[in-house]
Amino acid sequence: MAARHRRLLLLDSVFNVMWSGGLALTPAVIGQAINTGLVAKDQTALVRWGLVVVGLGIATALSALLVECLELRLKVEPAYETMRLVTRKACELGTTVDRKSSAGDLVTVGVSDISLIGQTLEVGARGVGGAVAFVVVATLMLVASWQVGLLVLIAVPAILFVTTRLARTLRSRQSRLRTQQRELTDQAVDIVRGLRVLRGIGGEELFSGRYRDGSQRLRSVALQQARASAFLGAARTFLPSLLLAGVVALAAELVLTEQLSAGQMVAFYGYATYLVVPINRITFAVSKAMQGHVAAANVIRLLRTEPDVGPGPESGAVPGTGVLADPDSGLRVPAGGLTAVVCSAGESAALADRLGRYVESGATYAGQPLAGLPLAGVRERILVTTADEHLFAGALRRELNPAGRPDGSGSGSDDQLWAAVDAAAARDIVEAMPERLDTQVAAGGREFSGGQQQRLRLARALMADPEVLVLVDPTSAVDANTESRMAEGMERLRRGRATVVFTTSVLLLHRADHVVLVLDGTVAAEGSHESLMADARYRSLVERWTAAV
Repeated sequence: MAARHRRLLLLDSVFNVMWSGGLALTPAVIGQAINTGLVAKDQTALVRWGLVVVGLGIATALSALLVECLELRLKVEPAYETMRLVTRKACELGTTVDRKSSAGDLVTVGVSDISLIGQTLEVGARGVGGAVAFVVVATLMLVASWQVGLLVLIAVPAILFVTTRLARTLRSRQSRLRTQQRELTDQAVDIVRGLRVLRGIGGEELFSGRYRDGSQRLRSVALQQARASAFLGAARTFLPSLLLAGVVALAAELVLTEQLSAGQMVAFYGYATYLVVPINRITFAVSKAMQGHVAAANVIRLLRTEPDVGPGPESGAVPGTGVLADPDSGLRVPAGGLTAVVCSAGESAALADRLGRYVESGATYAGQPLAGLPLAGVRERILVTTADEHLFAGALRRELNPAGRPDGSGSGSDDQLWAAVDAAAARDIVEAMPERLDTQVAAGGREFSGGQQQRLRLARALMADPEVLVLVDPTSAVDANTESRMAEGMERLRRGRATVVFTTSVLLLHRADHVVLVLDGTVAAEGSHESLMADARYRSLVERWTAAV
């Protein structure tokens, strides 16, 4: 990111040098005005050096203005570009994000790491300006008095050494704090997602206690980080002030012994006062660089994450219809009709991932390997919907209508939207909303129950109208009457297109055109629901679900 904005960094560094150099030269010019004007009682020299001071002040002010403009760009533009890179990567990864990155990692990157990268570049040029200003001031002091100059050359590196050590301690504690924050955020996300279940089984208090314990551990780490930050801030203020006192004391002694003039004494006081600025800038840049290093490591780790599947060829047509097959299990989904798959929960997730090409496998569509087809085309033809799909914030119409054409005809029209809502038995949900389809819903659909969320997810999937729709437990949270209406509506709306339902629900199995039993990752039996009921293995899975209901 620094290389991409090297022109801005170079310009900002140049103007920071001009700004810092102007401030550093001001005490020397004032000292000359005192020596050649006031002490020598030369009015012309006093006016001349006074004008130099004014000119130097104007140049310094203009440089400061340009520095502020450039630093704003350096703060905002890299952060914005990093955000774009992270967003694109998240979109490229798709479901891989959930598998390879925790919610805490993503929250930390989005909330703090991106802005820290911009802030690090912003203060980098200040550090350059501060270093140049220090060199200028130290040179002027050495020329005027080697004793004072030597004091500065010894003290400043010592100050930088102490503050750098403190900055390293701060960086270590910041890394620990980030880790604790991620872990606590992950825990909070898990609690929120499973809150209804926790309340149902009485586990709310247990998980609340665990969260409180984690919060206290985070508080302890945060206090340690705050102490390290406070020590660093105190050192950045106290040590330069101590140097200021030492320089002034030594310069005063040299004036008393007539080794320095009054004008040089004033200049040295100005130098010593000003030295606080470059030292603070250098130490602040070092401190921010430490934070930026941690933030950049988090962002780079996300950007280096590889998707589970490649994009496939850039060109090529995906067949419109055909048999979807998974050679690993022996499962074959015909081009039309409702196919129900009975298996364990873990097997259903793995099978759905292979059928939708969310992992690399030997799955084929119309006889062609999915891995050899353009990924965008596969996503258009085959849609996988699981029981925990996210409902996004915004208007309900926009959420349920992927085509985004509420007023048009054909794909995405209002008539089709209401047909999908009816097929998912969700009309009562929509009509109960204050503005029906135009009602704004919260992220995650928090205002809806688990069963209502399932119906809305099904309506959205039906509205997408893919060639092959893969549903994983689409009715697990609804009552029998609602499930019957959902099954009937799904069968009606999906007639002529392939639909795969992973379920053990008798109501859905009765309506299926074809039922497949998968055990230990392979097809063990297939046929109608009635014929498979003679198989004890099939019956045990179905009856287990019936008993649970």
